[in-house]
Amino acid sequence: MNTHQKMKAVGAYRYLPISNPESLIDLHLDKPNPTGRDLLVRVKAISVNPADVGVREKHNYEAESPKILGWDAAGIVEQVGPDCQLFKPGDKIFYAGSVSRPGSNSEFHLVDERIAGNMPSSLDFAAAAALPLTSITAWEGLFDRLGISLHANENKNILIIGAAGGVGSIAIQLAKLAGLTVIGTASRPESIQWVKSLGADFIINHNEPFQPQLKEVGMDTVDYIFCLNDTVQHLENMAEVIVPQGKICSIVPTNKETWAGSLKMDLLFSKSVTFVWEFMFTRSLYHTKDMIKQHELLNELANLIDDGKIKTTLTERLEPINAANLRLAHEKLETGRTIGKIVLENF
Repeated sequence: MNTHQKMKAVGAYRYLPISNPESLIDLHLDKPNPTGRDLLVRVKAISVNPADVGVREKHNYEAESPKILGWDAAGIVEQVGPDCQLFKPGDKIFYAGSVSRPGSNSEFHLVDERIAGNMPSSLDFAAAAALPLTSITAWEGLFDRLGISLHANENKNILIIGAAGGVGSIAIQLAKLAGLTVIGTASRPESIQWVKSLGADFIINHNEPFQPQLKEVGMDTVDYIFCLNDTVQHLENMAEVIVPQGKICSIVPTNKETWAGSLKMDLLFSKSVTFVWEFMFTRSLYHTKDMIKQHELLNELANLIDDGKIKTTLTERLEPINAANLRLAHEKLETGRTIGKIVLENF
């Protein structure tokens, strides 16, 4: 039994600005035990996502027990629960846990095997940890929510708003793989360069009206839009350029303070546009019947990576995994200017 064994972790008792050393602190917690279909994972690398920052900011009360953040992880299966069928101790895996459970910013972590995948054999732990949350979001957004086929999209195009971030970096690659013409948005020289390097066919600036910029590259409308940035801010531009009967998917909810009338959905009415949300934690949060789909798509992604068709989006490594480095990573994310993914490795 592991009951009294301790492990390192990083967590928060209350929300504080990231500049405050108490905003994320080093902890020693009990090492958990796997039950049911849980895997106990020895975490080797983690990546940070806007979701981490969002949850930290929501955690604005004094708590008895610390909130452990972090969802992306890559590591080695240490122990398996009695009902596990997919993995065995020693397996290298990568995953983006569940938002309703303690996060992966800990030396050992429990995850349901149905949302974990076999790590790509061609990547190290850090390069693999950069991928799960953003890849699942991009995959589900493109193929499940927008209903894009994995093939035969030669005459179709997609506009990806906020293309240089973590999700955009994968979405560009997957959309190109599916045969779409990709228009990515980016506004700074370094983000434009990054989006080009991932295979975007055209780049427009999301701080300026979309339609004139699209016309400049010979397009009147787009078939699909994947919004990875402020949905409210971009809705009018999206409504203007989406093709009649086109589809828009967003991963950015409206700000709760401005909910009333903030999304002017009537702008999409006359074009009969489909608008759909993507939240990659839905399956694990509600234990949906198709929860295992995340296991399957991560395995498929690993094959695409090992075949050289998709590349990791890791752009920065920090070592070791501790509160100081996690505060630094959060601080970078909060600027809204990060390109690709920041990964921390080794406790």
